[in-house]
Amino acid sequence: MRALRFERNIPRFAAANIAGRLSSGGGAKVGPLRLRNVDTPALPGPSWVEILPRLTGICGSDLATIDGNSSRYFEPIVSFPFIPGHEIVADLTHDFEGVPAGRVVVEPVLGCVTRGIDPVCAACARGDLGNCERITFGNISPGLQSGFCCDTGGGWSTSMIAHVSQLHAVPADWSDEAAVMVDPTACAVHGALAADVSEGDTVVVLGSGALGLLTIAALRRFGRKCTIIAVAKHPHQQELAREFGADHVIASDHISRPIRRITGSLAIGDGDIVRLTGGADHVIDCVGSESSIAEALTVVRPKGRITMVGMPGHVHIDLTGLWQREIAMSGAYAYGTETLPNGERRRTFDLAFELVAAADLGRLVSATYSLDRFEEAITHAANAGGRGAVRIAFDLRNEKERNRAYTSIRPRRRSIDATDSLSPWRGFPAREAPRRAQP
Repeated sequence: MRALRFERNIPRFAAANIAGRLSSGGGAKVGPLRLRNVDTPALPGPSWVEILPRLTGICGSDLATIDGNSSRYFEPIVSFPFIPGHEIVADLTHDFEGVPAGRVVVEPVLGCVTRGIDPVCAACARGDLGNCERITFGNISPGLQSGFCCDTGGGWSTSMIAHVSQLHAVPADWSDEAAVMVDPTACAVHGALAADVSEGDTVVVLGSGALGLLTIAALRRFGRKCTIIAVAKHPHQQELAREFGADHVIASDHISRPIRRITGSLAIGDGDIVRLTGGADHVIDCVGSESSIAEALTVVRPKGRITMVGMPGHVHIDLTGLWQREIAMSGAYAYGTETLPNGERRRTFDLAFELVAAADLGRLVSATYSLDRFEEAITHAANAGGRGAVRIAFDLRNEKERNRAYTSIRPRRRSIDATDSLSPWRGFPAREAPRRAQP
């Protein structure tokens, strides 16, 4: 099969770090990401199946990895060489353990069930897959998700493997573009609900790229009634932020003044040291950069809260304000099971499917590229905002190797009782049955 593979190569990683500092996405030209012909991953167990990616998105964590900006924190929980790509819509060529043949979205987290671990860890038992305590154990190599594990492959390829518990059937009337937006939407839904915004709060959403826009939409659909202030740099982002439910949209430069006005705060200090006496009740940072974290600390009120939804890296931040103003800061990673304001518990991916349909989120896919054009694709994704784009994806539908594989995959029949220790649904009382395409 053909795949973009990220290899362990220290000189190339160093070169990518330098190139990425000079130009966003520059690491694709000189870094460890290479287009290769590789073997299809072996199936590690009976509940695994080969699938054929159709579209796969390029997200911020992918870009940070390619530009050499990702944290060394991840080193023990990924395995090399890995094939990136975790925002995946793919073809399942035959009915498989309750999932019908057709298009599927992959829920990429590699928790206990995918790893054949029984009993499952406490986090997986709660349905909080993103917090799995066993992501380096079991019958596959370390990896937080498909796309960061050497044994599973990833979506930037013509073929990969997935566990049946990861598969969600795509409704028949959906476009591939809508389906590929389910995973990033799930991240945003989790972030919006993890923030636990109170009714009447003023919430600042920092960043209006794909993750920020989706977070605004998720807050408005699933959260409590609140005032949303979107910080958006580019005109198309500002327009979409309003459409998705922001009450106020402000430019990304000098955000303190409009937030001071909206919240009725006063300003203290001058020059480089300015903060508000009050501020927003909650800031959701969908960027994760050093400057965005500093801005969040500047505009949140005393005893307010900051939720980190965008993936941070190495940052140097003065946390004196967090201490003196008693600000709470927390992270929101991946997805699992959410608690809605009415107390109902639902799977994040089920909420994401609902939001993608309600807000017509497939239109956010702005451009697609073949694997051969990966350098162009990465550059476009890294500079999406300035080029009027939101989400960039790889299009595998016309890859020759993929289409040959489509005709050669043979079904492997096996039935599993729901009480079997190997059942993908064991230990997941909140897990809904696999989605079937609607006629």
